[in-house]
Amino acid sequence: MAGMTLTLHYHPLASFCWKPLVALYERGIAFEPVVVDLAAPADRAAFAAVWPFLKFPVLVDDARGATVAESSTIIDFLDAFHAGGMVPADPDRAWRARMWDRVFDSYVQIPMQRVVLDAIRPPEGRDPIGVAEARAALRDAWRHLATTFAPDPWALGADFTLADCAAAPALFYGNLVEPLGPDDALLRGYLGRLMRRDSFARVLAEAEPWFGFFPLDPQPSRVPPDA
Repeated sequence: MAGMTLTLHYHPLASFCWKPLVALYERGIAFEPVVVDLAAPADRAAFAAVWPFLKFPVLVDDARGATVAESSTIIDFLDAFHAGGMVPADPDRAWRARMWDRVFDSYVQIPMQRVVLDAIRPPEGRDPIGVAEARAALRDAWRHLATTFAPDPWALGADFTLADCAAAPALFYGNLVEPLGPDDALLRGYLGRLMRRDSFARVLAEAEPWFGFFPLDPQPSRVPPDA
């Protein structure tokens, strides 16, 4: 795209890529999307030249000569240099947004990914003990979130923040891997609101052609859980 300074290297199905995508769409920040298929040798080689660790998402800002990796850092970078505005200016709200960002990444996304990645391994390479531990960690996360987290309507109240960018993919995929239970109505309602938010709805619409590659049942759906 002519005049474009931001390029996001990502995959539409990758949960950690959804965080900066939500932030970009939330603030209407223009960028060039580059879909990376690590199974394609040409894509892999091209991406390795950008980020040799071969982990996405990665944002490249040509105007600043910056290559920015890791989803939370990308959102901080957008806030600092592209009027992203996803981290509250108030310090007390800022640490809360960052805390919930880390909670959703560490306690929901990481165990969720352990289960999903195990499902795409050959049978002889699977780790049933690790999968059982990851599912238990997700159930623990649902239980703890039910008693410590009260989004109304968003993670920090009226404003949609970094915490919600993190919660959207974590809850969406986590609910597929270890479904929210009857005592998790608050989280189901929050996930439904996230899925109807224009920015996240756009992310889901763009990912839908890839949903068939998700290795577990049920398959992803754009229908909110409380619909």
